[in-house]
Amino acid sequence: MTADGPLAAFEAQRPRLTRLAYRMLGSVAEAEDAVQDAWLRWRGAGSGEIAEPAAWLVRTTTRLCLDRLRADKARRAAYRGPWLPEPLIEELTEDPLERAEEVSVAFLLALERLSPLERAVFLLHDVFDADYGAIAETLGRTEAACRQLATRAREHVKDARPRYSVPQEEVARLAVAFMDAARRNDVAALAGVLAQDAVLISDGGGKKRAALRPMVGRDDVLALMRGLGWRRPWPDSGAVRLARINGYLGAIIETDDGLTTLAFEPDGQGKLAAVYIVSNPEKLAGVAGAGPHLTSPTDVGEGYSEGGGG
Repeated sequence: MTADGPLAAFEAQRPRLTRLAYRMLGSVAEAEDAVQDAWLRWRGAGSGEIAEPAAWLVRTTTRLCLDRLRADKARRAAYRGPWLPEPLIEELTEDPLERAEEVSVAFLLALERLSPLERAVFLLHDVFDADYGAIAETLGRTEAACRQLATRAREHVKDARPRYSVPQEEVARLAVAFMDAARRNDVAALAGVLAQDAVLISDGGGKKRAALRPMVGRDDVLALMRGLGWRRPWPDSGAVRLARINGYLGAIIETDDGLTTLAFEPDGQGKLAAVYIVSNPEKLAGVAGAGPHLTSPTDVGEGYSEGGGG
């Protein structure tokens, strides 16, 4: 390799490693830290002698993520209220880096319910197309054991993957209808956009006002929204932004109390299956400034189009 050969080889794999680490950890910041740790190991490993750099880097990043998950087990168990992944923000004007169904909040929550080893095997094989031999080497398990882990993981994850392909324009319509109805405190309009079995999960991490359990069913969702004070006026101009959040159109709202993100999950039948609200400031450090400014949710047409919505 040339002098910059190790760096060039690593940078070629960085996007893939970051995607893997985010799915493993559910945190953009932690994923970036894990990838940076992989770089430090790569730089010190005599990378010029490594026959398969991509495989080595995937293996190293996976192990680093497993170490983080195991070390973080106690903190996650003590988390106050529902846990949601750190929002993955993409600009609407950019082509999506991820397929919506593979970074949707529902999918990441399903991964969260897996053991660390199940998560690693499932992601490496079913999402990143690694063969079982390579996975077994990465995890220090037999191929047979890895196959069993993958089978168990698929059973947990299968229902989290959408059965329908929903156009982004449809998700935009639902998101705008929801935000506009919330702004006007129009309970009937909110009820009309939510599926009967809709779920709302709010993650304040014990630092911001949020429900301590998921709201399941349209009536419970509406009751929670009233309790959270959705009667307040729509924020001033520039305080609401649109962005692609975990693959679908979402909103970033800035008030005097701080930032909040809303991610919307469609049900494929013209309704919203779920609304995910993150207000925990620890998860929103990298969110400020993303997306076009709106003065009203009905301005979405100016910030979102078929070309920009991916």
